[in-house]
Amino acid sequence: MTQVVVGENEGIESALRRFKRQVSRAGILADVKSRRHFETPLEKRKRKASAARRKRRYR
Repeated sequence: MTQVVVGENEGIESALRRFKRQVSRAGILADVKSRRHFETPLEKRKRKASAARRKRRYR
């Protein structure tokens, strides 16, 4: 769970910016998007293969 504590003199815009950054780093939106619709077995294999290629490339 992502949580942002707003400081006493901190503006809501900067707190919202920090919250959005934490959500993106935690991968919450990517997880929600992946669960949004049914994924066929072929799509799942393609996604896993591309993730494996990406992982090998950056090692």
